[in-house]
Amino acid sequence: MSQPSPRHEIAHLGHVELLTPEPEKSLDFFVRVLGLTENGTDGDSVYLRTWDDYEHHSLKLTAAKTSGVGRTAVRASSEEALKRRVVALEERGLGVGWVDGDTGIGPTYLFRDPDGHELEVYWETERYRPPEHLRPALKNQAQAYPGRGVGVRRLDHVNYLAREAEVNGRFICDALGGRVTEQIRLDSGVISGQWTHFAQKSYDIVYTNDWTKSNGRLHHIAFATDTREDILRAADIALDNDVHIETGPHKHAIQQTFFLYLYEPGGNRIELCNPTGRLIFAPDWEPVTWTEAERAKGQAWGLKTIESFHTHGTPPVE
Repeated sequence: MSQPSPRHEIAHLGHVELLTPEPEKSLDFFVRVLGLTENGTDGDSVYLRTWDDYEHHSLKLTAAKTSGVGRTAVRASSEEALKRRVVALEERGLGVGWVDGDTGIGPTYLFRDPDGHELEVYWETERYRPPEHLRPALKNQAQAYPGRGVGVRRLDHVNYLAREAEVNGRFICDALGGRVTEQIRLDSGVISGQWTHFAQKSYDIVYTNDWTKSNGRLHHIAFATDTREDILRAADIALDNDVHIETGPHKHAIQQTFFLYLYEPGGNRIELCNPTGRLIFAPDWEPVTWTEAERAKGQAWGLKTIESFHTHGTPPVE
């Protein structure tokens, strides 16, 4: 009897833990500037949520000696799918074991990708129940729109830096049932970046090659806005709040995402993106491959990629 396909056994990206050496300033950035809502604490960590993610939290902000990414959580599509993914992870020697889940999350299995990033997979989850002052008029919305700062709608994706993007992208596909939607192939044949997804959204977890040859670093995490105009407004909000704008607003050629890149006070890169118009429905999708020459043309409308986009990652390395 053949094993069931791992496709769709991971439902979606759940939440990301971000490490910051400036916890108070980072918290102010995410709450006041981006518009997230606090939803509890746990030791040195604060749980934050966007207004339309349905779970307890979208971001776990943890005070640390340096910047970077902690654990990234993905939700399985069923209890049975969770068990099968745990077997697949253990077969690859990358499982760590069962751990107590964060607040709002049930039994959680901790594992690492080939590059050493920590991830966890779970099934049981607590749906957010807003207090009265955050109760939305529309019952199919998780929380009332905060009307504060940028007002990001949901956690969208995480982009890791890795020693070898292709090895890690293959792991996401083979062990978790993801699929490569787009990638970059250099003239040398090296795959320098891969965008993978689990459902119709065109990407959830991205790997790009780390020029420092380090392991386990972060390029950025991204939050989706409701509209493209929200990103244009976000640029003005960043100016008013002395937030460093790295690049944008502009449009990526890869995935056609409208973007703005900021640095939060802890040094981590944050993307605000509006990719909602592009979904992938084809069950036999073939990866779109971009060449080195095509990437040299810059972004969709000709903006050249800023140098720091290739060199800045967290935690910083010499």
